[in-house]
Amino acid sequence: MKRVLTALLFLLTWGPRAGLAGPEQRPAEIPVIIDRPIRFDEERIKLTLEYRRVHQDAAAHDTGITPRVIVLHYTGGTSVQSTWAYFNRLKAEASRKSLLRAGVVNVSAHFVVDQDGTIYRLVPETTMARHVIGLNHVSIGVENVGNGKTLPLTDAQVTANVALIRYLAGRYAITHLIGHQEADRMRGHAYYLEKDPGYRNTHGDPGSGFMARVRAQLGDLALEGPPARP
Repeated sequence: MKRVLTALLFLLTWGPRAGLAGPEQRPAEIPVIIDRPIRFDEERIKLTLEYRRVHQDAAAHDTGITPRVIVLHYTGGTSVQSTWAYFNRLKAEASRKSLLRAGVVNVSAHFVVDQDGTIYRLVPETTMARHVIGLNHVSIGVENVGNGKTLPLTDAQVTANVALIRYLAGRYAITHLIGHQEADRMRGHAYYLEKDPGYRNTHGDPGSGFMARVRAQLGDLALEGPPARP
């Protein structure tokens, strides 16, 4: 009976990834994740669908995604609370005119990692969040509290991102890991989908140094980065 229960627990935990991992890989330890959902009610669903129909597929009828890419960001802010409160707003703020012109639904992300490495889940991984142009329909967004300058990202955040990425790669068929600053280099890749050719990623977060530190601990996963610059 103990063996049966153990096998059942394994299938329930890792079933979505069954058959995808090679024989040398083993399921990653599940990191501690605190669920702190932002508002994702009927109005946000409606606004998200409007965004999808303009930028991805005119026939889109739901907010579901199949994750293939993990995109790392930094918040630019100083706390999880301020990030959560900002993402919890349904509509983009009026002062961000270029963002608002591209769609009313506010930006958000699936996870936020605090400076001490605590991981919070704001949006389910299989629901679309608006966090990266051209890849929202296939990507999980991970925000890190900090700004890379006056509030640099920490060793604890590197460790937490590595653990979270291993967990997500164990559950979904993740093929790519990129930083927000690398997203525009995905243009031309089969994953990239943006109907407005003038709407492009111009962000510099979370920075090449942070990405290098995270990637250095994930080589065994063989996750791809963005295509090399021509």
